[in-house]
Amino acid sequence: MFKRTLLFSLLLLLFGAAPALAQEGASSGPSAGDVMFTVNNLWIMLAGMLVFIMHLGFASLESGLTQSKNTVNILFKNSMIICIGILTYALCGFNIMYPGDFNGVLSLAAVPDFITVAKDSADLTAAYNPGYTWYADFFFQAMFAATAATIVSGAVAGRIKLSSFLIFSALFLAISYPITGAWKWGGGWLDGLGFYDFAGSTIVHSVGGWGALVMAALLGPRLGKYKDGKVNAIPGSNMTLAAIGVFLLWFGWFGFNGGSVLSADPALVSLVLVTTSMAAAAGGLTTGLVSWTFDEGPDLSMALNGILAGLVGITAGADQMAVWEAVVIGAVAGALVYFSVIFIDQTLKVDDPVGAISVHLVCGIWGTLAVGLFGDLAGVAQIGYQLAGIAAMGAFTVVFCLIVGGTLKATLGLRVDGREEIKGLDVGEHSMHAYPDFAINGDGYLEESEEATLQEV
Repeated sequence: MFKRTLLFSLLLLLFGAAPALAQEGASSGPSAGDVMFTVNNLWIMLAGMLVFIMHLGFASLESGLTQSKNTVNILFKNSMIICIGILTYALCGFNIMYPGDFNGVLSLAAVPDFITVAKDSADLTAAYNPGYTWYADFFFQAMFAATAATIVSGAVAGRIKLSSFLIFSALFLAISYPITGAWKWGGGWLDGLGFYDFAGSTIVHSVGGWGALVMAALLGPRLGKYKDGKVNAIPGSNMTLAAIGVFLLWFGWFGFNGGSVLSADPALVSLVLVTTSMAAAAGGLTTGLVSWTFDEGPDLSMALNGILAGLVGITAGADQMAVWEAVVIGAVAGALVYFSVIFIDQTLKVDDPVGAISVHLVCGIWGTLAVGLFGDLAGVAQIGYQLAGIAAMGAFTVVFCLIVGGTLKATLGLRVDGREEIKGLDVGEHSMHAYPDFAINGDGYLEESEEATLQEV
C-alpha cells in the first residue's frame, strides 16, 4: 500500500510540474525562429549529401551502359568532375551565380569573398535568402554545379581524350553554368522576366544536355557505330550496374528537388517528394510499355532512362503540380525519351552511348514548358517566359561549347586515335583494367580481328 501511494505521489509531482517546467524552458531556451533556422539548415545540408550521391549514380549508370574496356576511364572522369566542380564553384562559380545585387551578365567583383571570408561573418545569405548560412548554401549549390558536366560525360564516353574532357569540364563549370544559372537563380534578367525553373530542368539538365549534344557532334560516333548505312548497336557491359545507378539517382533526386524548397517546410517538401516520385514512376512505366510495344521485347535500358526522363521532366515545376499533373508530365517524358533516343541515334546519327541528350536535353525542355501548361503558373504568358529561358540558355551554352570544344579540337585534339579506341581507354589513357582477371591481350597491341575492324572504319 505504501509503495502504491509513493508511486502515485511521484506521478502527480511529475505531471504537475511538467507545465511549469515547459513554461520555464520556453522562456530560457531557443526561440522558434532559432529552432527553424537550425532545422532548415540541417535539411539543406542533408539534401546536399543526397545530391552528392547522385554522382555515384551517374558513374554506375555510365559504366553499365558502355563497354567494359572503358570503365576505369568513366569512373575517373566522374571522380574528377565532382572534384573540379567543387573547387571551381568555390573559386568563382558561386559568386558569379549568386552575386547578391545582380548587376549584369557577369559579376566578378566578389570573387575572393567566399574563399577568404571569416567563419564569424559567414552567417546568412541575406542578399537573397536569410533562412540559411552561407556555407550551407554553397555546399548545396556546389553539388548541383558538377551535375551539368556529368551529363556531358555520358554522351562522349568511349572516345574522348581525358585531358581535353577535363579542360572542357573545368571551363564549363567555372564559367558557362554559373552565368546562365545567375540569369534565374541569381536574380538575373530571366528571373525578372518571369521564367520559372524550380530545381533545374533547364538550368542544370538542358544546359548539360546542350553541352552533351555539341561535344558528341564534334567528336563523331564511336568506331563501328554506323557502317554501310546501318546503325550497329553497341551493348552495355553491365545492366545490373546501370540499374543500381538509376536507383541511386532516383534516391538522390529527393535531395535535388526536395532541397530546392530551400527550407524544411513540411507541406512543400512533402509535396515535392510526392510529385518527384510520381513523375519518375510514370516515366519508367510509360517507356517500359512503349518499348515492349515497338521492340522485340521490353528494353531495360529504355525503361531505366524513362525513370530518369520523368525525374528531369518534373524538376522545373515539382513544387507547382498536383499529383495527377506530375503523373502526366512524367508519362509524356517517358514517351518522349523513347522516340528521342531513336531519332538522335538513327536520323541525326549523333552517337550518345547512354541517352543523355534525350533524357536531359529533350525532357529538360519538356519539363520547363510543362510549367506553363500545368500547375499554379499555367498560362499563355508563362509559356512565353519558359520558351525565352530555354532559348537564351540553350543559345549561350551551344555557343560556349562550340568555342571551347572547337578550340580543343584544333589544338590538343578531342578524340583518341583509332587503335586506342578499339583497345579501350582503360589501357590507352590509364594503363590499367577495370576487370584484370578477365582482361585479354592487355599489352596495347591489337588482335587480328581488332586490326581488321580498324581498317574497315
